[in-house]
Amino acid sequence: QVQLVESGGGSVQAGGSLRLSCQVSRYTASTNCMGWFRQAPGKEREGVARQWTDSGTAYYADSVKGRFTISRDKTEKTVYLEMNSLKPEDTAIYYCAAAPACGPWIRDRMQYWGRGTQVTVSS
Repeated sequence: QVQLVESGGGSVQAGGSLRLSCQVSRYTASTNCMGWFRQAPGKEREGVARQWTDSGTAYYADSVKGRFTISRDKTEKTVYLEMNSLKPEDTAIYYCAAAPACGPWIRDRMQYWGRGTQVTVSS
């Protein structure tokens, strides 16, 4: 089993920044790819960013490209999501997720989930 624990959410004004963290209990084949989803009220959960744990190669949703950066510290077993130039439409619960591969970043392919952290961006 793998546990994922998010932290770092909060409230910020538009244009501000936040950094989310995801503590990973242990690395297994199921954590070859780590990343983030978000879910806004009344909307589907969508993939935001993902990254190969070993190589660090990262992929982003078009909606966050250039504003969000995913990174990891393998020694600390932590994955980060640096979010800059935040917009009200970024308001959502953000979930850390793990999968065996960085293929299509869709909900059904994830093996493990965190419980989520709320991000609220006000205009």
